Amino acid sequence: MKGIIEAGECTLGIEFGSTRIKAVLVDNAGKPIASGSHSWENRFENGIWTYSLDMVWDGLQDAYADLARDVLEQYGARITTLKAIGLSAMMHGYMAFDKDNELLVPFRTWRNTITEQAAAQLTKEFKFNIPQRWSIAHLYQAILNKEEHVGDITFLTTLAGYVHWKLTGEKVLGIGDASGMFPIDHEIKDYNKDYLEKFGKLVEPCGYSWKLEDILPKVLVAGDEAGALTEEGAALLDKSGTLKAGIRLCPPEGDAGTGMTATNSVAVRTGNVSAGTSIFAMVVMENDLKDVHEEIDVVTTPEGDNVAMVHCNNCTSDINAWAGIFKGYSEAMGIEVDTNKLYETMFSAAQSGAYDCGGLMGFNYFSGEPVTGFDQGRPVFMREVNADFSFANFMRLHLYSAVSTLKYGLDILFKEEEVKVDKLYGHGGFFKTKEVGQRIMSAATGGPVTVMNTAGEGGAWGIAILAMYMAEENKNGLSDYLNDIIFAGEEGETVMASEEEIAGFDSFMKKFVKAMPVEKAAVDSL
Repeated sequence: MKGIIEAGECTLGIEFGSTRIKAVLVDNAGKPIASGSHSWENRFENGIWTYSLDMVWDGLQDAYADLARDVLEQYGARITTLKAIGLSAMMHGYMAFDKDNELLVPFRTWRNTITEQAAAQLTKEFKFNIPQRWSIAHLYQAILNKEEHVGDITFLTTLAGYVHWKLTGEKVLGIGDASGMFPIDHEIKDYNKDYLEKFGKLVEPCGYSWKLEDILPKVLVAGDEAGALTEEGAALLDKSGTLKAGIRLCPPEGDAGTGMTATNSVAVRTGNVSAGTSIFAMVVMENDLKDVHEEIDVVTTPEGDNVAMVHCNNCTSDINAWAGIFKGYSEAMGIEVDTNKLYETMFSAAQSGAYDCGGLMGFNYFSGEPVTGFDQGRPVFMREVNADFSFANFMRLHLYSAVSTLKYGLDILFKEEEVKVDKLYGHGGFFKTKEVGQRIMSAATGGPVTVMNTAGEGGAWGIAILAMYMAEENKNGLSDYLNDIIFAGEEGETVMASEEEIAGFDSFMKKFVKAMPVEKAAVDSL
């Protein structure tokens, strides 16, 4: 292994997640051989969920340095060059720069629900759903708010696009990430020209010097080259100065595209669920949606095929908060608790809970949840007077709560739109405890859920694979590459909920929808 590392035959993938920046090094067969990470948290400042640019660069450098240490300790090798590099990050949001390449306003992340007016107007104008977290919704809301900085914009991008730009000098974006900025025409693999024209007419009275198509990143697809690491970029990535310039990079992608890649779900009628701080499901469609649904947005695979996406802002944060309570109680009792064991115990207990949660109900809304119409959130737990208030039911309720809003959107996709999916893959922290998360998700979706052995590697591994694919000289389509090279022979583990579990979740969902006024009252009162 030392030889291939020093020969530059390995590939690096880095993903900026919402709570962790992860770097993964893979060998020339696509197998992870080393990793590094850096923990970070978004901040709520002046009404905006944000990360500072210092946090971006400190986190990137720390994650890479952690990876380099792991490589040195395991193999006695130092990374000087690589076959390729891939960068990925949370999709959407708003990063606007002026002619001097200065950030005009603090980075507005996907988590913000401050663009309701703009999203609604654009959805009506385009007859295409524009969610609040999309970059174009943020831009148009800033225009509606008459924010002074808008006239000075020369470049608008995502977090992945920003980091890639600084490392390579290239203002580009992978089509999957670009599809979360502005609608894509999957036939031409570029921004939808009709919608660009409509947007231009909308903002024409404002008299801006820019046109939208001139400030958006150039769209690239999987397999395209997206520039090379510059001297300045190498210094930004590796503070030790060991890494050399000239390494090729693939198009920067969003976490949705890397999730599809990491779960081998880029082909038509495949789908995946990513469940961590947020939760989203994606299904590659055979046909366009029949109607516009505010609960469903249409993005693309890294190759540009249309994908129906249900994205929810909240998933495991409330589970993490309760884990902190249980850990604090145990420590107060003089009992030391291993964090991994704590989570495993919490998740495992849910398996013996009543399939309808026994009269317990809750909302895990730390932030707003546009899918159900909430611009703010308040975590809420409640129970009926005669409820079976057991630990098992309590934990089952919180696992249900983590995926209930997703099910709310998926029911529209599967039942109203009749979108078909043959395989649904799960990945993310929700699926870490063997079988439990899969069974809950299967009960929610009514179909089998598969977790691959590589799913734990996540998006950093997914973008490393996309970088490997870019570096291939003679390549077929991405789906063939994944099937024939990366996932050859790997089946994963599949779980199917029982009819009773599915019926139990459906019964719970009726009460969940009926209880939404309680969540609204909590938002209004607290």
